[in-house]
Amino acid sequence: MRKKTINADMPIGKLTKVKDFLPPPAQLAMPEETTKITISLKKSSVEFFRHEAQRYHSKYQRMIRELLDRYAMQYAKN
Repeated sequence: MRKKTINADMPIGKLTKVKDFLPPPAQLAMPEETTKITISLKKSSVEFFRHEAQRYHSKYQRMIRELLDRYAMQYAKN
């Protein structure tokens, strides 16, 4: 009985192989330059992020930083 050879580059059913789009680990380990600032926020905003961070087992400052980073990237493209 002959063993079938499967070409890994060929589609399997309706699936197709996609090009690897993830960055290599070396690029993930590169630290980004950060700046420490002091900012005054509404108490309700901080409480919202604290509640959500607790809900998702994260840190509220990290969530605020990520929100600001995404906002800046979105509008820096224009």
